[in-house]
Amino acid sequence: MIQNRYNKLKESLLKKYGFPVYKIPVDAGFTCPNRDGHLGWGGCIFCEETGSGFAIQNRGESIEKQVLKGIGRMKRRYPDAKFFVYFQNFTNTYAPPEVLDSKYREALCHPDVIGVDISTRPDCVPEEVLDVVEALSKQTHVTLEYGMQTANYRTLMKLNRGHTLGEFIDAVIRTKKRNLEVVAHIILNLPWDDRIDVIETAKILNALCVNGVKIHSLYIPKVSVMAGMYERGEIKICSLEEYINRVITFLEYLSPDIVIHRLVAEGPRNGCIFNNWGLLKIQVINAIDRELKSRDTWQGKQFRFRTAHFPRISGFL
Repeated sequence: MIQNRYNKLKESLLKKYGFPVYKIPVDAGFTCPNRDGHLGWGGCIFCEETGSGFAIQNRGESIEKQVLKGIGRMKRRYPDAKFFVYFQNFTNTYAPPEVLDSKYREALCHPDVIGVDISTRPDCVPEEVLDVVEALSKQTHVTLEYGMQTANYRTLMKLNRGHTLGEFIDAVIRTKKRNLEVVAHIILNLPWDDRIDVIETAKILNALCVNGVKIHSLYIPKVSVMAGMYERGEIKICSLEEYINRVITFLEYLSPDIVIHRLVAEGPRNGCIFNNWGLLKIQVINAIDRELKSRDTWQGKQFRFRTAHFPRISGFL
């Protein structure tokens, strides 16, 4: 009997550390080269003004204050937990190296902080930035999270990403050479993608040996370019059933060693014109779990790449 049908982050961290680990999101005050004119204006067509940081509390305060307040809130529910500080919104490597170093190290302000997660764009990690991150990794756990979104470079152009697949591959290769952990962000219900794109995305992540992946469902903020496209009928979002199919297909072709950080995104409840088919995040997750069980399938069932380098994890057939 299969105990776990995919490699869940929570269980992976508990196995690694022996205690629960949670993330404290912070706003470091960065912007994005796709917003300030360096690459373009307005950002990706699905992005809203907080840069996906709508859930961050205490925005505008110092990183130390955000971390301490976040830990205080979480400790009331999880007194035995430790924490990763998550630099979440906008491009968190888009600053001079000395500024980045100062902000990252400010996050290590509490003894229960055991790591730093840095979310960024794959075209914003020059070698001098990786030097900073590598040095930090000698002191604490560090993860770099890169927005891939899709393997379909034509879709990336439609999204106004400002980069294509090549930049993502280059960033991951250079990052992995430094023995740094990499997590890829992908969106599985983009209007221009299909099942073949989903499979190819999984295969590329396998070939690059990423450590983790965050699967997002596309939500459309009211204040975004995509909102206008959706209202004019220029794009359509696939059904919930199709999204579940895509998630399961992606998991089947993905190496079972890659940790799944999430299956579904969670947009602002009152700030979107489309958000998870009107369901709560947990409802979508439960539907995916039920379908995995119904089909008797699991992460890696169709995995064929580099088998000798990816032994199956416990709990999988």
